[in-house]
Amino acid sequence: MKAITIREPGGPEVLEWTEVEAPSPKPGEVIVDVAASALNGADVAQRLGLYPVPEGASPYPGLEASGRISAVGDGVTGWQVGDEVCALLTGGGYAQRVAVPAGQLLTVPNGVGLVEAAALPEAAATVWSNVVMTGRLTEGETFLMHGGAGGVGTMAIQIAKALDARVVTTVSGTEATARVRELGADMTIDYKTEDFADHGPYDVILDVIGGDYLERNVRSLALDGRLAIIGMQGGFEGKLNLVELVFQRKSVFGTTLRSRPDDQKAAIVAAVQRHVWPMAESGAVRPVIEQTVPLSQAAEAHRRLASGGHIGKILLVND
Repeated sequence: MKAITIREPGGPEVLEWTEVEAPSPKPGEVIVDVAASALNGADVAQRLGLYPVPEGASPYPGLEASGRISAVGDGVTGWQVGDEVCALLTGGGYAQRVAVPAGQLLTVPNGVGLVEAAALPEAAATVWSNVVMTGRLTEGETFLMHGGAGGVGTMAIQIAKALDARVVTTVSGTEATARVRELGADMTIDYKTEDFADHGPYDVILDVIGGDYLERNVRSLALDGRLAIIGMQGGFEGKLNLVELVFQRKSVFGTTLRSRPDDQKAAIVAAVQRHVWPMAESGAVRPVIEQTVPLSQAAEAHRRLASGGHIGKILLVND
């Protein structure tokens, strides 16, 4: 089979379409013939040499994929060869085949195409685990998503709106602002000209920026507010006012999905299947796709991602 390998840390040009050894299913795994994968920020960090591959994971980028099961390992029940699936991965989505623990498989929601489904697993699992399972967002609360036009952002807006929360997001640009409004954002804040802290308080914040936003994030939380940090685009360090944290009962969580143990990921995937997939099948939550690019041209897709201005996901289609 072929896969996208990383020749050395560097720019998109280090991604190479290469002949590699095909995986075989270990006990508890299936092999999925990949129809499509999707770009995520972790893929870029891995390409740059900033995100070591977790022990035992595939060395190829790609944290989600869709496709058809072509082999089933010992001990796997409930899945069979030929099933159309999508999956949360620890790596390996940029390949023609990938081995997946059975607990990380999802059905393809009714009404969603097989290629489209590749845009769902990572964003849905990230949002549900952080905003609902950890952040405990409930009906009537105010939710702030930083970077609402991205893959996680577009998913978070839709899920939060489906939960009947008031949804606020930071975004910039006329097109992006109009699109997130269509997805359900009640309020948009232009992060280039406005301070989101002036528009709080927020009950739950999902943050991909990190250090630069930490002080303002905490300051703008409501009493008993919850902040989940999943990215560090704005630095690794920030100020934290412990008086606000303690006396206003605010909570700050730092989480990551990729390196969690398989049983934790399986629990998140099961919750997504149970709670988010009915939203997808009703049309309340849909994959938002900016562009599809042949898998063999992953370097070009990474250049598109780096250029900014995309809305939703960029997909890699197995050609």
